[in-house]
Amino acid sequence: MKTLYLIGGPMGVGKTTVSRELLKSLPRCAFFDGDWCWTMQPFTVTDETKAMVMDNITHTLGNFLRCSEFGNIVFCWVMHQQQIIEDILSSLPMDGVRAVSVSLVCAPEVLTERIRRDIDAGLRDESNIARALSYLPLYDEVKSVKVDTSALSAAETAEQIRNIGEMNP
Repeated sequence: MKTLYLIGGPMGVGKTTVSRELLKSLPRCAFFDGDWCWTMQPFTVTDETKAMVMDNITHTLGNFLRCSEFGNIVFCWVMHQQQIIEDILSSLPMDGVRAVSVSLVCAPEVLTERIRRDIDAGLRDESNIARALSYLPLYDEVKSVKVDTSALSAAETAEQIRNIGEMNP
């Protein structure tokens, strides 16, 4: 049985960092960040680019799931609506695969601080704070296990996610 870990959360919450920790600690693991499919210049969000990104995500995840080398696949992305998760899962070969959906959340002031550090490092801009904060409450409606990362390191968060995966066989 393979495990697909779906790691959601607003930008800046730590999805990529936690996913890299999971990659190091889970056996036979592949890691895929949905943001990689949006790395384009110019960055334009249209119906066409959204469809292309979703197709690229499901194609890549499907390849990881079909490959016998991997028992664990970690996918992270801003999955702030249940429909996003359902659209992804409905397009994947899920026979012999169990999905573990986790949403990373944190206190608004912690999220603001994390994004400010990214701004200082030149990775984000000021507009990202308001957008991330507006997405945070949307995760209450997502059918996932919530992990509050406010006081956790990336390694501690990854350990909690591993435990969640082990408790949901």
